[in-house]
Amino acid sequence: MADTARRRARELVLKALYAESVGGRDPDEIVSAIIAAGSLSKRAYEFARALFLLVCQHRQWADEVISSLAENWDIERIALVDRSIMQMALVELREMPDVPVKVTLNEAIELAKEYSTGESAAFINGILDSFVKSSPQGPAG
Repeated sequence: MADTARRRARELVLKALYAESVGGRDPDEIVSAIIAAGSLSKRAYEFARALFLLVCQHRQWADEVISSLAENWDIERIALVDRSIMQMALVELREMPDVPVKVTLNEAIELAKEYSTGESAAFINGILDSFVKSSPQGPAG
């Protein structure tokens, strides 16, 4: 898949979420250290910054969704990278309605393939697909 500006932005958000989860640093510090240093266009930077801060703000909600949809999985046992990808996609689906659902889902799957495992990509796809099918607005494209 092509390396678009938003793809690069999502990669940086994933790295920022990971850093924030393991390092406990302030989100604004992480924006400066990781996202701002990512050589993004102004538009891609604003997208990445907004997505990262939204995930930080709505992480508990996303974890509750993941827990409810990941049958027989304790959320603490889900790999941090996989969990971060799902948090990012769930928040993007809910908080950024201008981004097409298919784009969000495809990007999450591609991130999982690149930064995690094939099994993770299938697992993430299943969770996100269940969320989209169960959301009040229904599946959208």
